[in-house]
Amino acid sequence: MEIKHVLVVKFKESVSEEQIEDCIKQYGKLVDLIPSIKAFKWGKEIGMLNLNQGFTHVFESTFESVEDVIGFATNPHHTNYSSVLMPLVEKFVLLDFQPAKV
Repeated sequence: MEIKHVLVVKFKESVSEEQIEDCIKQYGKLVDLIPSIKAFKWGKEIGMLNLNQGFTHVFESTFESVEDVIGFATNPHHTNYSSVLMPLVEKFVLLDFQPAKV
């Protein structure tokens, strides 16, 4: 069973592009530090329809099980990263789901 862990973020207006880039790099480094992360992708909202409600960045991690997501959430590398990221975030949405094939 594959689980997707999706974080959608709106950064505070005071956060610089350099700070955002650093956050993305640090998130990417978690792949090497936490073996349960099977894949990581991120992207910036492109604003085609202006329905993003101010959310600008999406981070998607792939895991093999719900237990792996729980282990990720409590992993010290992840909690340390969260303490760097969250002060820069105005609001966020976090979704975990099992993709269904169509």
